[in-house]
Amino acid sequence: MYNNANILAIMVGLKQKTAPQIAKDISQRLRKIRKSKNMTHEETASKADISYASYKRFEQKHEISFISLIKIAIALDSEKDFEGMFLKQV
Repeated sequence: MYNNANILAIMVGLKQKTAPQIAKDISQRLRKIRKSKNMTHEETASKADISYASYKRFEQKHEISFISLIKIAIALDSEKDFEGMFLKQV
């Protein structure tokens, strides 16, 4: 039998994103930032000091090392977004 607590737990579980979904969201956000700055893939990769292939893979397959992700954020003037990560007190 389902009660309100069980139904709420199921609803919360359905809203939780998977790691690939989060990676896709992040790459899409950074792509929008890159485009708003009128930067090409090549310019962004060069400014981030990563290979063009790595940057292209990030936008297409949403795969990148954490260090390279930080470099991309710095290249796009978005590094401050990392400062608030994981600060929530448990």
